[in-house]
Amino acid sequence: MAIVLRSAAEIEKIRESNRIVLLAMDAVSRNICPGVSTLELDTLAESILLENGALPAFKGYRGYEHTICASINEQVVHGVPSERKLLEGDIVSIDIGANLNGYYGDHAITFEVGLVPSSVNKLLSCCRESLMLGIKEAFPGKKLHDISSAIQANAEKNGYSVVKNFVGHGVGTHLHEEPQVPNFGMAGTGVELKAGMVLAIEPMLNQGTENVKILEDKWTVVTEDLKLSSHFEHSIAITEEGPDILSILNA
Repeated sequence: MAIVLRSAAEIEKIRESNRIVLLAMDAVSRNICPGVSTLELDTLAESILLENGALPAFKGYRGYEHTICASINEQVVHGVPSERKLLEGDIVSIDIGANLNGYYGDHAITFEVGLVPSSVNKLLSCCRESLMLGIKEAFPGKKLHDISSAIQANAEKNGYSVVKNFVGHGVGTHLHEEPQVPNFGMAGTGVELKAGMVLAIEPMLNQGTENVKILEDKWTVVTEDLKLSSHFEHSIAITEEGPDILSILNA
């Protein structure tokens, strides 16, 4: 699949899909607490998407059966919602995608469940900061791996490893499009960034090893050493003026 440059009108359609993702994310965030199950959060997110005229983008994708991915603690991404209840001190990455009239939104946040140690707050803060530093590189004329390098440099400077087996991606009229957006790489390399590209940038940072494995459910990715992992994602459009974050309200 070639890299597609989206028109201004198409970018607004992707923004509108992300707006509905944000409504679902807000509802989920307000219900994250000790004792709630990830399946309850999944049901809530689906109801918000449907009420607003969007379809869950993940449901049915390659056989996936749920609306959200909910990845707890050592789970990196693609955690499958279940009756498992969140506990005080957990962290949980919530990843939500929506399909609105054939255009996709995609966004993820890692949340604290109640109070967590300062070391955990630091991991989440670094992951969020790494995402924003990567986004700041998304200008026409720069190279794709300028984004990747900024993410990797900030993560490693703070003592975290970057997951290399899973990457960000283009997003538009398909959930996953070209180009792949790794969270590691050498600045000044990769394809040239152009206005009209729409990217889902999503760093995954681990407290320990970068190595991961997939569980028997064929979806859930966990750290090999079972140390914590954090995941944040924004959908952005590259414009002549620079990056436009589509998965932020009033962007």
